Amino acid sequence: MNILILLIIVAALAAIQLFVTRWLPLNRLAWMAIWWVAVYAAFAYGINPPLPSSIVVLFMAIVTLALVAYLSADSEELASAMRAITAFMVERRFRVALLAVLVALPLLAALSVYTDLSKPPQPPTSSRTIHPPPPVSISFKGKTIPLSTANNPYRELQHSDEAAFAQHVENGRRIYFENCFYCHGDNMQGAGMFAHGYDPIPANFNDPTTIAMLQESYLFWRIAKGAPGLPSEATPWSSAMPAWENFLTEEEIWDVILFLYEFTGYEPRAQGMPH
Repeated sequence: MNILILLIIVAALAAIQLFVTRWLPLNRLAWMAIWWVAVYAAFAYGINPPLPSSIVVLFMAIVTLALVAYLSADSEELASAMRAITAFMVERRFRVALLAVLVALPLLAALSVYTDLSKPPQPPTSSRTIHPPPPVSISFKGKTIPLSTANNPYRELQHSDEAAFAQHVENGRRIYFENCFYCHGDNMQGAGMFAHGYDPIPANFNDPTTIAMLQESYLFWRIAKGAPGLPSEATPWSSAMPAWENFLTEEEIWDVILFLYEFTGYEPRAQGMPH
């Protein structure tokens, strides 16, 4: 999160509430517009790494619907807002402001299109690697995990205690469908509802060139550190995958890895095998 941007947004809202409203009373419609701008600024500039533009558009559509529902919940407030909109469009005293809006909106749209089209294509700073080499070790909640030798501590239950192994797989299934399938899809083909907002799109775990050729420790690294942990050879990227170490325990990450392999029918690459 970009704390500075979020603090500026909160300070601006407080300043409007404390100072602006003393001289210029604001109705619910005006506050809706202010909150819409504040939420957009938070999504577009207050989150790091930045959200893909398509995700921002999706979130703002939801926010817009929520604000419209809030306005229409009170019939008197809705009627007041409709009167204000009608007055702005038909009363002579608002003619200059109305003309300014009518001119500014298409100009802003044209400027946005021109800016997008005039940007020259930029080559990547380095070649993109689908499976970038992992670091030697990572720190996970104060614990050092050596990726070259780490093993899934619950994998051995697959043969020694099938009931316990099934419980871990079931826990992984729950975690996946609570957190991961929105992007990776309910069939793990990288076609979730948010998938095409990313560049590159999420991996197709059913493809034999993905998790089937990786060690479980590699998946632990990628899940724990997320997009912010990608090395330079994996860029440029536009991914909102979070660092799941901030939300999941070590056991939960290992469990979801078990579920990935169990669902796709693959076995992880054994330690010591060449890449």
